[in-house]
Amino acid sequence: MTNDILDLAGRVGQALQAKNLLLVTAESCTGGGISQAVTEIAGSTSWFDCGFVAYSNPSKTELLEVPPALIAQMGSVSEEVAAAMAIGALANSNAHVALSTTGIAGPTGGMPGKPVGTVCFGWARGEHTYTERLVFHGDRQSVREQTIVHALQGLLRFIE
Repeated sequence: MTNDILDLAGRVGQALQAKNLLLVTAESCTGGGISQAVTEIAGSTSWFDCGFVAYSNPSKTELLEVPPALIAQMGSVSEEVAAAMAIGALANSNAHVALSTTGIAGPTGGMPGKPVGTVCFGWARGEHTYTERLVFHGDRQSVREQTIVHALQGLLRFIE
């Protein structure tokens, strides 16, 4: 875990605590990396509720209530599924705000229109949901780290 990620996780914690918000994560391609980053911060128990690592499509459906038809229609790496993951994480936790990641970290798994490095993000709070789709470059580790950073930066923007 880089110092940049830990500094960012600390800033996220301060922002959540200042607004009295609890966070839940719904992670696929990051494999729990976001949850690991935020729980490295002492006192995170006051602003982090829980994290879901829903790596397989069945786990996205079972844990986060992502409709199988949505995955079949849009693909698991889509903004629509990222949104559904974030909404499902909120519904299945005590949190007030959620972030989700689903993507292709590589080195394999890319396809036309969704190259390796494609990541979709979701942030949800109440009735508001925001999504993004980005393509990162680098090896698997680099894509995952860039995803963690972007997810946490996006959360800061989303809650402010």
